[in-house]
Amino acid sequence: MEWNNLHELLRSLYDEMLPLSADMATVAKGIAGLGALFYVALKVWQALSRAEPIDVFPLLRPFAIGFCIMFFPTIVLGTINAVMSPVVKGTHAMLENQVLDLNQLQQQKDQLERQAMLRNPETAYLVSDEEFDKKLEELGWSPSDLATMSGMYLDRQAYKIEKAIKEWFRNLLEILFQASALVIDTIRTFFLIVLSILGPIAFAISVWDGFQSTLTQWLTRYISVYLWLPISDMFSSILAKIQSLILERDIEMLADPTYIPDTSNTVYIIFMLIGIVGYFTIPTVAGWVIQAGGAGNFMRNVNQTASKTGNIAGAGTGAVAGNIGGRLMNK
Repeated sequence: MEWNNLHELLRSLYDEMLPLSADMATVAKGIAGLGALFYVALKVWQALSRAEPIDVFPLLRPFAIGFCIMFFPTIVLGTINAVMSPVVKGTHAMLENQVLDLNQLQQQKDQLERQAMLRNPETAYLVSDEEFDKKLEELGWSPSDLATMSGMYLDRQAYKIEKAIKEWFRNLLEILFQASALVIDTIRTFFLIVLSILGPIAFAISVWDGFQSTLTQWLTRYISVYLWLPISDMFSSILAKIQSLILERDIEMLADPTYIPDTSNTVYIIFMLIGIVGYFTIPTVAGWVIQAGGAGNFMRNVNQTASKTGNIAGAGTGAVAGNIGGRLMNK
């Protein structure tokens, strides 16, 4: 099974598990209804106790949340997924274009490397059977020629073994690279399924006074986890672009007939290692993209600063008034 099919399997799993959130909405309705009863009663009682008019607009919040719970898969999840889906498709298309260019450049570089080794008489027999047989025919059957033939066989076998080891190590890094992306996508799918199924409960708890931030935190975490896949595709496309630039430079150098190619692929291996490590920084980057409570925390700090300033000013005014009153009494 190809890697793309595994990612498609995870997307199918999410789509099949999504209707389970509707079953959880039944429990959430009771929690939200009880919370709405206490919430409305508390607000009305506070207004009556202060002899103030009842503000109806804040009382609509529990009913709006209850409406979202009743149609949670369609209104909440459907809306968020519809808004975020173009981002996922756009980044995935960008990745496919970069990978396609990378594969074409890699094939072109392999052909040029083979041609460069064929141009060099000392290395032509290593990559071409015809050149190897031709060089054997040029040799005689003297003891020195037999030693040369044995050395040629050993060199050719050592070249094949070295090439096989490098190819094996390269394939291993590519498997680890793809596995890292699959791990991120699997964890992302698991988190999204859990957040989707328990989303109605989070909405219901947010109805209760004192738990309003639960709704904002749920939305933040869902969108942040949803962005893991687009960020992963962007990271992969950046690495593919870097490798494409390196291949383009190697192709330009291979155009020189005197250039001896380097088949160690050291730079490629380094970037594969960077990619494997970099994949596990994606959750941190997604947390930078979207955060909850920024304006709320700012306003809370402003209010706290204003209250402290008011207390200090009040204390200072009281002290000044006390001093003036004391002087008047002394006079």
